[in-house]
Amino acid sequence: MTSPRPYSPTGRLHALGGLTPRRRTAALLALALGGFAIGTTEFVAMGLLPNIAAALLPGQYAANPETGIAQAGWLVSAYALGVVVGAPTIAAASARFPRKKLLLVLLVGFTLATIASAVLPTFGLVVLARFVAGLPHGAYFGIASIVAADIMGPGNRGKGIAMVMSGLTVANIIGVPAVTFIGQLANWRVAYVVVALLFAATFVSVFALVPPQPADETASIRRELRVFTVPQAWITMGLGAVGFGGFFAVYSYISPIVVQVTHLPETTVPLVLVVVGLGMTLGNVVGGHLVDRSVKRTIYLGLLALIGALLLMVFLASNPVGVFVAAFFVGATSSAIPPAVQIRLMDVAGESRTIAAALNHSAFNIGNSMGAYLGGAAIAAGFGYLAPGWIGIVLAALGVGITGISYGVQRRSDRRHAVLATSTGPITAPVPTA
Repeated sequence: MTSPRPYSPTGRLHALGGLTPRRRTAALLALALGGFAIGTTEFVAMGLLPNIAAALLPGQYAANPETGIAQAGWLVSAYALGVVVGAPTIAAASARFPRKKLLLVLLVGFTLATIASAVLPTFGLVVLARFVAGLPHGAYFGIASIVAADIMGPGNRGKGIAMVMSGLTVANIIGVPAVTFIGQLANWRVAYVVVALLFAATFVSVFALVPPQPADETASIRRELRVFTVPQAWITMGLGAVGFGGFFAVYSYISPIVVQVTHLPETTVPLVLVVVGLGMTLGNVVGGHLVDRSVKRTIYLGLLALIGALLLMVFLASNPVGVFVAAFFVGATSSAIPPAVQIRLMDVAGESRTIAAALNHSAFNIGNSMGAYLGGAAIAAGFGYLAPGWIGIVLAALGVGITGISYGVQRRSDRRHAVLATSTGPITAPVPTA
């Protein structure tokens, strides 16, 4: 079986590369604003779990705050599961849909589901709304990443994708802390109304600034679904899910860690989230540059650095200064990984790049759901609020192992192709080692 060729932009997309620098920047910023809104809606619940638990689960929270907070963590898992379901489904079904129009439809979906999250009266209905809100997540980032990579052109794909992802990291500096503060000061429901307004603003920006994207007439659901027959795609998705789950095991419970372990006031939580966001922004920029040099090295370094950062959190969280230091490095190391996994998955998927770009976010949100669930289970079992840190370390270490398996399989495949090429002549080129 031959390995698929990595993606390279086609002549049909040269018009995107011909945009003026100002127009290119404006289009990327509009796409990044979507990442900002998505990052805010995805992560704001993590800073408001105690508030949400007290409002929607008053009985459980009054009897045992740890149990109430752990159950409120289902909101995080529900959103993540929505991403897992929605990313491949929407990407495959809309493969021939013009990309700009698809982005606008997805933004309408985000807006309506976020409004529902703010107004529905019971915990079960809010969980359902968060699931629905997660459905467009992977498809948006997947399509936006493809558009950004095409705009930037060969040799700069990592930078283009990092630009889109920068909206998510900046959300952790500005959006998440600000909306968390609003939720603590006013009401958690008001926080989601603010997020809905961010999605509405993104709709206007994408409509006005992103150039029209022609439909891919050669695309089909069958071609997109072919990615599921590529073993390397499954391995890479497993890498993203397991390795990145280590970050979410801790980040999902950052609020109780700050309040119950560090013994800082609740008003400190937004400041810690700002520090996490600063780290994520730096890590995203560094990761975007490193991935254009070596995908493989970026994944290894990112996961090993994440393990070190999680160890810092475990041992320094009880110290008021240490928790800020650890939070910065947890954010920085985790956000260096996604651009590399995104490029890796798009390369091994061959022609199925639309669904592959979306599946990357399914993988990360499996990690989100798994990390939040395992961290909450450890807390509910009585192991304390630092137990998620140890779970995160184990998950990140497993990610390193999966990376080794992926590149080990590739080396064996490359050797077989080399032998066949020597004996029978040139064949389909394998994916080059990144």
